[in-house]
Amino acid sequence: MKTNMSNDLQYKVIVGLEIHVQLCTKTKMFCGCAVEFGAEPNSRVCPVCLGMPGVLPVMNKQAVEYAIMVALALNCEVPKFTKWDRKSYYYPDLPKNYQISQYDLPLGSNGFIEIPFESGDTKKIRIIRAHLEEDAGKNLHTAGNFSQVDLNRTGTPLLEIVTEPDMNSGAEARALAVELQRMVRFLGVSVADMQKGHMRFEPNINLIVTKDGAEHKTPIVEVKNLNSFRALERSIDYEVQRQLDEFLDTGRTMEMGNKSTRGWDGEKEVTVLQREKEEAHDYRYFPEPDLVPVEVTGKWLDDIRSQLCELPIKKQIRFVTEYGLSDYDAGVLTAERPTAEFFELAVKAGGDPKRVCNLVTQDYQKLANEKGCSIADLGVSPEKIAQLATMITGGVVSATASSTIAAISVADLDKTPEEIAAKHNLIQKSDAGELEQIVDQVLKENAKAVEDVASGSKKSNKARGFLLGQVMQKTKGQANPKVVSEILDKKLKSFSS
Repeated sequence: MKTNMSNDLQYKVIVGLEIHVQLCTKTKMFCGCAVEFGAEPNSRVCPVCLGMPGVLPVMNKQAVEYAIMVALALNCEVPKFTKWDRKSYYYPDLPKNYQISQYDLPLGSNGFIEIPFESGDTKKIRIIRAHLEEDAGKNLHTAGNFSQVDLNRTGTPLLEIVTEPDMNSGAEARALAVELQRMVRFLGVSVADMQKGHMRFEPNINLIVTKDGAEHKTPIVEVKNLNSFRALERSIDYEVQRQLDEFLDTGRTMEMGNKSTRGWDGEKEVTVLQREKEEAHDYRYFPEPDLVPVEVTGKWLDDIRSQLCELPIKKQIRFVTEYGLSDYDAGVLTAERPTAEFFELAVKAGGDPKRVCNLVTQDYQKLANEKGCSIADLGVSPEKIAQLATMITGGVVSATASSTIAAISVADLDKTPEEIAAKHNLIQKSDAGELEQIVDQVLKENAKAVEDVASGSKKSNKARGFLLGQVMQKTKGQANPKVVSEILDKKLKSFSS
């Protein structure tokens, strides 16, 4: 509960979220048209998705299985019997004037998801339902003083996930959206690329305002079609302040006005009124007569359940407890399933977890970004990364040299890290006898610095660093700093005494 001292009132932010996720099937929900982003407008359509008279839809089994898989991952109840419904409304991007969706019998209901926070804590968000439907087309408004319609997206399998209003800030809604994106990618059911419209968010926001001892609920606002985490968080934060200001100005409450929808203006960072929201009865739902109900048998459900993987938040927590990683590093590793699995293979091959984590999230991730691919697709095996991590831990190569080895390993896939280090003269010198001679030479050539160290004055640390640097320079950076440091301290101690 937040307090506004100037008006002596308190308010609580209430946020529920609707998430639309396009499923990555090869074909559309009820026809054989290809699902393809960026194709020439209206080139991936047929009589079924164009809503021509007399055509009949045919269910996409893969889409149903993907939807059930997500429902299971969200801890939902999956009914043995569900059906399809027609949701009637007119809009230019919906050629047949109704959408095939699910109303009273969704594929999943009564579930929950846990969202992580930077503190390491989690919060449980209840899931009301997860139902399958077909996506609408896309209206374009960039050609002039008229609109165009691209129907390529019409009929794409779309999973809608609806939460209870359990979130209390834009930051919490963002955390949920991030976790859901990570989940559907781990499961392999969606690319979830928001820039391509694969994942869209619609938060429902209102406030419970306590003033003069009485509780007031502001009218619910739904912000439509947000396609970035930033827009989701900022639109909620803006809407909270707008609703609070409106309440203080007008006293308007939920009882005085219907739910409304607003759009997000990303440039001005404000929400803009669109229309009053329709209720369920306005859509005139009724059972879809052209499709048979879906009956989920026990065997079918078990087959789908067997395809579930360890979910990202559980893997993240396990990486912290099992491998001693920070929550941040574990979160970076589990952002994508291939990266998380690659990391574990390198650890199982003998690499120290923290060293492997640094190599994967820093050196190899940078190289993958430059090539526009995943770490797993760079071509360097987990075993080679484990070998490089072991070389760093053992002092065979320095952390600086390891970055060079990593870059060369991507360009020369046939060579091992040891072979690369030897070929490019990157192996650290750790021979104490050889290094001792070099240290003696440096001390002899820099008597003033030795004197400053021995004096114990403010110059002492700087002088010691200078001497260490001179040794590294003479060995062209190949000396093991740990070994040099030990020899140097031993030698300098004799000068001090």
